[in-house]
Amino acid sequence: MFLENTDNRGRRQGWIEVVCGSMFSGKTEELIRRMRRAEFAKMKVEIFKPRIDNRYHEENVVSHNQTTIRSTVVDHSSQLMLLTGDVEVIGIDEAQFFDDGLPEVCNQLANQGIRVIIAGLDMDYMGRPFGPMPHLLAIAEFVTKVHAICVQTGNLANYSYRHVPGDSVVQLGEKESYVPLSRVAFAQAMQQRKLDDKENKA
Repeated sequence: MFLENTDNRGRRQGWIEVVCGSMFSGKTEELIRRMRRAEFAKMKVEIFKPRIDNRYHEENVVSHNQTTIRSTVVDHSSQLMLLTGDVEVIGIDEAQFFDDGLPEVCNQLANQGIRVIIAGLDMDYMGRPFGPMPHLLAIAEFVTKVHAICVQTGNLANYSYRHVPGDSVVQLGEKESYVPLSRVAFAQAMQQRKLDDKENKA
């Protein structure tokens, strides 16, 4: 568990927190919760999201449960350095969709005394590390992995299985395209996909 109060000997201290997991696991909900707590403490906060993520709203960050917080849309991680100013807490949603420069930008922000809270998918639909997330997980002081519930087994799920056609790593969608699966269910689904692909090619 991350610490919101640290003994910084009178100096403003920054760090990086990452909230990761599969789709429908509550990552964005947790990000918004932490940002709201910072706002309640009268800290200067700003939240960012990549322009590509416009599933619920063009600008606001919105969780699957429709919890909303105002955000700033950016096209590239380098813009974060120009938009933070005197902000004390920065939130970044859907970090997996950002460019590979995001980890270095987050390091710079934390080194400047800013608390950086990041939410994102740690794995893509094939179960592979997703975008800049592995690097962010490595440099973060605090990592929280949240879980969904597997739609097949009822166990904890940490995989996002895509059940519609398409082999692009970035393919926006919700329940019509993805379901959360446990390790066993995901392995079975991927094996079945391979068999189906062989039959279709035969």
